[in-house]
Amino acid sequence: MAHYSSERKQAVLNKLLPPQSLSVAEVSRQEGIHVSTLYTWRNEAKSKGIPVPGHTNPSEPWSAEAKLATVIETATFSEAELSQYCREKGLYPEQVKNWKAEALLGFASRTELDKEAKRQARDDRRAVKQLKQELARKEKALAEAAALLVLRKKLNALWPDNEEE
Repeated sequence: MAHYSSERKQAVLNKLLPPQSLSVAEVSRQEGIHVSTLYTWRNEAKSKGIPVPGHTNPSEPWSAEAKLATVIETATFSEAELSQYCREKGLYPEQVKNWKAEALLGFASRTELDKEAKRQARDDRRAVKQLKQELARKEKALAEAAALLVLRKKLNALWPDNEEE
């Protein structure tokens, strides 16, 4: 059984990724590595979270990196090329289009997120100011109540209550 270095494995796995996006069978023929070994390496890479698009179950969730790599790779494809690519990867063209829309939405909403963050910061500053004012008012009321209690004790000390009267 042949042993391969991690650098060699990574170089071979990179051939499965864009821009080459070769199939496992093609890489196996080129590199002289058995197909099952390549599938094992690919599955190990997927389990570690490394984006390795390939022939997968459509219901399997793709990582964000793999989705972005797919969107970038298919950006210049015609409808026919996109359909062919999706058949090879086990996807639907609608999935790729949705991923592209999600990516664009993420870029477009950045300014909206910034505006919302500024609005939230302004509202937070107002709330903090209001809470500080309320705290100061309550501290003054507490100090007044404490002063009244001290005066009441002094008054009681000077003129004790005679319960007998």
